[in-house]
Amino acid sequence: MAGRRDPPEGTPEGLPGGGEDEYRSVVFDEAFVRAARVQEFSAVERMGEHARAVRSLPAWKGRKASKQILLFVLLISIAFGTAIYLGVRHPYPTSSAKRVEPLRITVVPLAPQGRVPGGAPAQLYAHSPAAQFRIGASGVTLPAARRTAHFSESQVMTALTTAKDYLVESSLDPDVLTGGAVRPVRVLLDPDQLEQFDRSIASPAGDGRHAAAGWLVRYDPAKVALAGDEVRVQGTLQVTETRSDALEVTSDHTFTYALRRAAAGEPQSSEASLFTVRRELHFRFDRDDLRHHRAELLVSYVQAGPQACSADTSGTLRPLLAGQRADGSGPAGTDPYAPGRATAALCGSLAPGAQPSP
Repeated sequence: MAGRRDPPEGTPEGLPGGGEDEYRSVVFDEAFVRAARVQEFSAVERMGEHARAVRSLPAWKGRKASKQILLFVLLISIAFGTAIYLGVRHPYPTSSAKRVEPLRITVVPLAPQGRVPGGAPAQLYAHSPAAQFRIGASGVTLPAARRTAHFSESQVMTALTTAKDYLVESSLDPDVLTGGAVRPVRVLLDPDQLEQFDRSIASPAGDGRHAAAGWLVRYDPAKVALAGDEVRVQGTLQVTETRSDALEVTSDHTFTYALRRAAAGEPQSSEASLFTVRRELHFRFDRDDLRHHRAELLVSYVQAGPQACSADTSGTLRPLLAGQRADGSGPAGTDPYAPGRATAALCGSLAPGAQPSP
């Protein structure tokens, strides 16, 4: 017996779903109908004498949709471009846009008044003002770290330890002192000062900006050798907050080295002499510097002797060794008519008490 929804004669053979199933593949959804470019007239409209069976739909709907899509894409492009522009040129000042000052350098040779005393390093140290100095990095002591108005205690300690690391690498590392190495010092500098540092090493000059001795302690290995690895050190570190976004550390240390002659083609002398370098450095740290363990050097004031006043110390320090005397000449001449940056050679007299006693 046929069901209520089946025709009286039942479902046609060969069509399991009934006769309507053969049209299911051509049933159009609402979107398809709306998108059609032609539309059939109604029965009333087709009763006219010259009425057509279908009419064409205006294409403005498709054009309007295309314009809307184009406008949407244009707005997204403008927003994306604006985001890129603001990312590249941020309207607010950032630490990456800071202006780093060039290092100001002063190097003063200290000329001895007589012959440079010589002897064994231990005896020289014992009879010198450096007798009570500490040895090596232990002489670069850190003060207590206290928070400031805008920096935490840990940030203050980071500034102090970075300054100490710079002093140790630039004043005590044997590879830096006589081996020509510069990387241990270079990696501790603010990137904006690397160009000045590199020029000072490659083409040193006594112009107050590009003397290698302003950045590190270095001797000519063809003329000077270390008499042992013991360097006596004494000094202080002080930290202050100079701005809400910067800390400054001032270091003032005296380094005393035992040196001997290492002239090419000559036997190395066993007699040593003492050479003293006093370095006053001013460091600045912003928050980026603290985060990356690096420093900006503002001022480097160096006194070193015994040296001759006429010695060119822009590239390397030039110690007078055991038994040598200063030549008695004054600093290198300064020409006030010379074009370019004004320079003036400086020289001091090494006090007799600064030398080891007999």
